[in-house]
Parts: sequence; C-alpha cells; structure tokens
Amino acid sequence: MEEESRVRRKRKKRKKQPLWKKILITILILLTVIVGIGAFVAWRVYSDVQSSTNEMYEEAGHDQIRNKPVVVDDGKDPFSVLLMGIDTGDMGRTDQGRSDTMMLMTVNPNTKKTTIVSIPRDTYTEIVGKGTMDKINHAYAFGGTSMAMNTVQKLFDIPVDYYVSVNMEGLQQIIDAMDGVDITPQLTFEQAGYNFVEGQTEHMDGNTALEYSRMRHEDPNGDYGRQERQRAVVEATVEKMASVDSVMNYKSVLNSLSANMQTNLSFDDMVDVFTKYNSAIGTVKQDQLSGTGKKQNGVYYEFIPEEEVQRVSNSLKEELELN
Repeated sequence: MEEESRVRRKRKKRKKQPLWKKILITILILLTVIVGIGAFVAWRVYSDVQSSTNEMYEEAGHDQIRNKPVVVDDGKDPFSVLLMGIDTGDMGRTDQGRSDTMMLMTVNPNTKKTTIVSIPRDTYTEIVGKGTMDKINHAYAFGGTSMAMNTVQKLFDIPVDYYVSVNMEGLQQIIDAMDGVDITPQLTFEQAGYNFVEGQTEHMDGNTALEYSRMRHEDPNGDYGRQERQRAVVEATVEKMASVDSVMNYKSVLNSLSANMQTNLSFDDMVDVFTKYNSAIGTVKQDQLSGTGKKQNGVYYEFIPEEEVQRVSNSLKEELELN
C-alpha cells in the first residue's frame, strides 16, 4: 500500500514541468509552425512566379549577330533589352498593332549602370526583312517582334539580346493590379477629361496613367515630351512592382503580367538578372534619339541625322563593351 502511494507521487512529480520549460516548448512549437507556413508560402510564391513567367515566355526569332551568346547566369556579361509598348488593345484595337513605345535598354554589371534610350516611334529607317524605308514602329506591325528587333539592331549596329513587350491595355491592368502609381506631372494639361497639374504629385489608376502618357499634341516638345512621360510611367510602375504592397498582392500582379506581357527572358534568366545585376539596375541613365519631324509624300516622319544615330550607337556599344 505504501509502495503504491510512493509510485503515484513519483508519477505526479514527473508530470509537473517548470514554467520556463512550458514557455520554451510553446515558443518552439510556434516557431516551427511559423517556419513551416513561411516555407510553404515561399514555395507557393516561387511556384506562381515560375508558372507566370513560363506563360510570358516566347522566343524572339530575330537574327543573332553576336559572336557568342550572352550568358547572364554568371552576372558578368552586359546585355540589351528592347522594351515595346504595343498599341493592340489601345482604343479598342484588336489587330497586330504597332510598337507605340520603343525603348532600348542596356545593363552593364561592370560599369554598374543601366541606360535607357527612347526611340521616336516615327523614326524613318530601313525596315529589315521588309525591304522598305518606313516608320520604325511599323516594323512590329509588318513582322512582329523579330522584325522590330532586327530593325533596331540594324539602326544602331548592335545586338539586341532580349525583348519585353506589353500591350497598352495590359499596362492599364498592371497598374490597376498594383492599386495605382504615384506620378508628378512635368506639364499642366487636360486629356480625355483628366486634369494634370505640373509639380503636383497624383496617385493614378491605370486609365489615368495611360491618358497621362498618351497626350502628344499639346506638349510643346511633341512626341519627345510624350516619350518622357511614358518613361515616367514605366519607372513608376517598376518601382511600385518592387514595393511591399505589390509583393503582398503578388497574385493579381502576376495574373495581369502573364496576360499582357511577352518576353524571351526565361524564368532562370529573370532570377539571374534580379540577383546578379542589382548594382547595375539601381543606376539608370536616360537618353533620347533626337531628330526633326516633317512630312514626306504627305506622311509625317521623324528624320534622325546620321551623326545622332552614330552618337547613340557609340554610347550603346560602349555600354555593351563592343568597342
């Protein structure tokens, strides 16, 4: 009898645990759950991003003029990207569309600099593969991405490695998916019922930002002013895309991107660029291909002086380390 009582007392003693130990066990359990949830969420985000970028991927099909292909996985090779805003979907269009916006970007990890050159859409140049002289934005209408890339390669005598194209309606959806962007107008004007005031920062939804970037005729700098506003919208969109709010809302952002964007950058390429070219992407230099606009046979073109084309070409070659 006495022995049974002693055993019961021992059992009771074994069941009791110090308070600090209970707290420690509770904390460890919570941390394990949090880490598990975090790992699942990270895996889910990674999987969603990979799936969306796979949907966006499409070969360029342009002429490869480099002696050896660019390798971004080691983070050492400078590369170029043609950025195109396609007017399919803009103003209700459903056809092939034209590259309403064209910007050529070079990224150099050695100089730690990114250069963005705006190309006037009416630039009079040879359309490679068509055998005609025409506006540069017609290259996309005639032959899609490959003809546009080949035409830009010929114009500047440099290789164009990658492309990213977004249709104009898609830009609106992308901005809306991020709950708008903040832009400070550099000009006071009215467009499609929207009023923009110089120097007054405005939170713009997709349609507002699109109208802000679209206006041309009231701008004293004409299409050049329009291109400057387009760059401002693109920069604001990229900055917002990298913000905490957009990361938290990543699913809708990814859906809008995959539905409206095409690129020949693979998922692995994007990861490499993001992780190994950060120092270059952080410093951006803006440049502008400039000429004189006039009509020829009743059609308006932008005529670029040969020395201006050469200036930009030399700058691009330097950034791509081709000299």
